[in-house]
Amino acid sequence: MKRMFNTFSLGNLDIVNRFVFPPIKLGYGNPDGTVTDRQLTFYKQIAKKGPGLIIIEPVSVTAGGREHPKQPCVHLPESVTELKKIADVIHGEGRLACLHLNHAGAAANPKIIGGKPKAPSTITCPTTGQDSDPLSREEIKTIVFGYRDAAKKGVEAGFDLVEIQAGHGYLVSQFLNSKINNRDDLYGEDRLLFAREVLSAVRVGAPAIPLIVRISGNEMSPDLGITQEDLIPLLKLVEEVGISAIHMGMGNSCFSPPWYFHHTSLPDKPQMDALAWVREHTTLPLIVAGRMGRKEKVQQILDNGLADIVALGRPLIADPDLVEKWQTGMDEEVMYCGYCLQGCLHRLKNGEPLGCNLNPEIGLPPLGKAAKPLKMLIAGGGPAGMSTALYMTRRGHQVTLAEKADHLGGQFAIAWQAPGKEKMKQGLDTIERSVKATEASILMNRSVDAALIQEVQPDLLVWATGAVQNIPEIKGLDNQYVMTAIEYFQEEKGVKGPRVLVIGAGRAGIEIAEKLGKEGYEVVATKRTDPIGSMMEMITKKLALMRIGQMDKVTLMPHTTVKEFKPDSVEVEKDGEGIILEPFRTVILSSGMLSAAEPDEEIVNAVPKTEIIGDAREVKDIFNAIHAGYDLALKY
Repeated sequence: MKRMFNTFSLGNLDIVNRFVFPPIKLGYGNPDGTVTDRQLTFYKQIAKKGPGLIIIEPVSVTAGGREHPKQPCVHLPESVTELKKIADVIHGEGRLACLHLNHAGAAANPKIIGGKPKAPSTITCPTTGQDSDPLSREEIKTIVFGYRDAAKKGVEAGFDLVEIQAGHGYLVSQFLNSKINNRDDLYGEDRLLFAREVLSAVRVGAPAIPLIVRISGNEMSPDLGITQEDLIPLLKLVEEVGISAIHMGMGNSCFSPPWYFHHTSLPDKPQMDALAWVREHTTLPLIVAGRMGRKEKVQQILDNGLADIVALGRPLIADPDLVEKWQTGMDEEVMYCGYCLQGCLHRLKNGEPLGCNLNPEIGLPPLGKAAKPLKMLIAGGGPAGMSTALYMTRRGHQVTLAEKADHLGGQFAIAWQAPGKEKMKQGLDTIERSVKATEASILMNRSVDAALIQEVQPDLLVWATGAVQNIPEIKGLDNQYVMTAIEYFQEEKGVKGPRVLVIGAGRAGIEIAEKLGKEGYEVVATKRTDPIGSMMEMITKKLALMRIGQMDKVTLMPHTTVKEFKPDSVEVEKDGEGIILEPFRTVILSSGMLSAAEPDEEIVNAVPKTEIIGDAREVKDIFNAIHAGYDLALKY
């Protein structure tokens, strides 16, 4: 374990521990490329007693290579001044700062760059849905000069290292890739030429500081991803030109996003195999990235010599104090990332800034004490109620939390039981432990009623009672063996087979269908209006549907309404056409959730003020529930 916290040398620099923060898109910047206070606060949070090296979010070396409208810029006249703000914040916490250079090529966002992306050849990137135009020789020259100028500006801004993105399906990787580089000029005959020119240009711009090259150990796309044979020449080149380290991730941003973002449900073996392969083909120090937020995995990798440094990205977004907690033996206090992508990637893809399901404080100033402490009563110990208790007590309020069940967590307590979500349980456990460690009074098996209000006499009632299952009106449903999605996950009733009908193939319905399918049941899941898997994070949805597609006994029926249950059949209507299905032994209702009942008039009249939050106000998701408690604490 001590090895994690030993210093490590990269070039002429010493890193204070074996941890690195990798380049993660934040969406915190201004559209004009200038730096915001939230960016600076974020990097200060990550750097404080954290990884020895902070690699900042990707910057594009030219305007035509951008992926995100709020991506920092390095090609503008004011870029040095703006980027220096970030480097100074990192240095202020005693950590090293690294500038990450990239050009997205075919993965560039056409809406941001104002036209078609440019790439070695015509490539269609499914992530953007746009085909690219081949780069001219003059355009390639301009991009290479862009790398040189960007590296020079990085040095002027005070960065200690520069990292060049040469993997993950971006421009350097696109040139190396024999499957998609179809040029008939020198850049096609020698696919390593562009990488050689880029590395040379960066060294000219930054002649005296260590350089890192980032690669994909395996792009996990047999049809279009780079092969290991194409990668070997790059590994030899980086040693020849004096690169200080290789930073290995996985996947391709266009052709295998689940691996690029290291989704929670993916197996570990391909990553470990790729890491071992890269280790065999280079003598350079190796940084490994992707789902490294568990101490036992880090120890295994370092002890086995598979890597020298470990990158912690999303785990530090969930808990910026992770490294310090590990070092001081406070493992149980870590807020563990579940790698679900819901609060981070999902939000960025929707044009919102990066967030976290578990950490609403990321990138924001710490909460201060309230000017006027209040006595508060919270109804409901689900995510919104627990979050409210946690942040209200931090503000100095006197809090009583009442939960009608015998456990905290609400629906979050069962969400981790869905296929591929097992790692989410540790985050729930930490929130629960954190709430219990506060000075809040926690009452279990107790609903909020007029008697409890009389007992507590709160200044503020926070109504966080969550949501209840929507029960559809379907003729004959009363004669079926029925359970709700919540009852299913809580195992309050046993499933009778072999045939099971799931009404509502949204997020929970898809998870139920997959779980039942894995257990061997014959499953039909219907969805009346919205698309299959609505409300699911897109990569989670894609992976779930892919797995379900391989299950012979699971049938998904979109645009299908269950009309009537009869003794020997079930009538449904699909796209306006009537269909008769064989009867089912079990019917599981996953037909949406409704906000729980609001407090009655007697309760409302008994308190000076009432706030309704989370699903009790509007049914959304875990992200919004956790953030509702934090936002309420900001208000009071």
